[in-house]
Amino acid sequence: MKYLLYITTFVLITTAISCVKQFLPETGTDPDLYVVEGLITDQPGSQGVRVSRSIPIGKSSDLVPINGCNVWITNDLGINYLLTGASGGMYFTSNDFRAVVGRKYSINIQVKRYDAPARKTVIDLIQSLPEEMLSVPPIDSLYYEKVQLTAENGFPSEGEGCQVFLNTSDPANKSRFFRWDYSETWKIQAPTYQRSVNKVCWVTNNSDEINTKAVTGLSENRIEALKVKFISNQSVRLSARYRIQVNQYSLNENEFNYWSDLEKITQQSGNFYDITPASVNGNLFIVGNPDRQVLGYFSVSAKSSKVMYIDDYFKKLADPYRDCTKDSVLRVQDAPFPPPGLLEYAGENYWIVEVQSGYIITTDNKGCIDCTVWGTNVKPDFWKEEYETLKTNNQDQ
Repeated sequence: MKYLLYITTFVLITTAISCVKQFLPETGTDPDLYVVEGLITDQPGSQGVRVSRSIPIGKSSDLVPINGCNVWITNDLGINYLLTGASGGMYFTSNDFRAVVGRKYSINIQVKRYDAPARKTVIDLIQSLPEEMLSVPPIDSLYYEKVQLTAENGFPSEGEGCQVFLNTSDPANKSRFFRWDYSETWKIQAPTYQRSVNKVCWVTNNSDEINTKAVTGLSENRIEALKVKFISNQSVRLSARYRIQVNQYSLNENEFNYWSDLEKITQQSGNFYDITPASVNGNLFIVGNPDRQVLGYFSVSAKSSKVMYIDDYFKKLADPYRDCTKDSVLRVQDAPFPPPGLLEYAGENYWIVEVQSGYIITTDNKGCIDCTVWGTNVKPDFWKEEYETLKTNNQDQ
């Protein structure tokens, strides 16, 4: 523990930080390719499509969003659904939009661009091949098992991790190709100190992995013990309460091949956001210019979801608050109590944890007194506490 001689200045600082992780394709061909990301399902509510331009290899910035496009979805009955533009190259359907199983849908995107050789503005029309929405069965079960982590198995520290699995089946034998993603939320409970600002927060994260499977070679249309998510003891996800929602999609064979090829590549290169090779063909093209490639895939899929909460004790989990109170400052006699917030001394920042009669306990980790460093203090609408989950389960029975 180190002791600073005296306090020079108290400064109250409020900081808000937000990060958005975006799809970052890198290709070895034309650095100005169009990129389209979109998924429509049979679930009600607004659904989005992102339109961007790719960037040259070696650039670490985000994609260049394309705003001001005309975007609409067409079904096989000739009905058009106009999408409304938003910032960041995003376009959204109306809230009452809902795709129908058995119908076919395609995306249409008009993009204005300046043709330098011709010295004029032209319009590119991007379209997708019609995609039929296939039915998808429900997820039969979602469950987890504890995993013993040892140095012999390559883990940095011993303890217990968690592996999430699912089982699914389709007795009607209508779905043969599947894809899964998930959204996870975990509760943060920061220590309670005199100067704590926010003690309870939530963090939500969407999967950036590709998980597909085909059952064409199986005699029975059943998938058991599919690995969905592994959580190590280095994560704080399991320290309080953890929620995962797994989404299951039905695919046709062409889309399955697209995602399966990407899955194989990302297993070698990192994750879905690291690379989207130009060699992986999607279902998009430019009308009148079929040789110019469009990256991405316009997905049309029925969707089923299942939610699981984890309230369990796992051995030797990481503790981000272990060293919160390692520093202290001698208090100037008769000086007023410092306000909550930041203490700046000798060019370094400290946050006040406790105020005692003769000294002030500080930390160099703002997260020790304010959990919004890691997440939000606004409870998500979907979040249920343990007693609420038990009540709901009892009512279902």
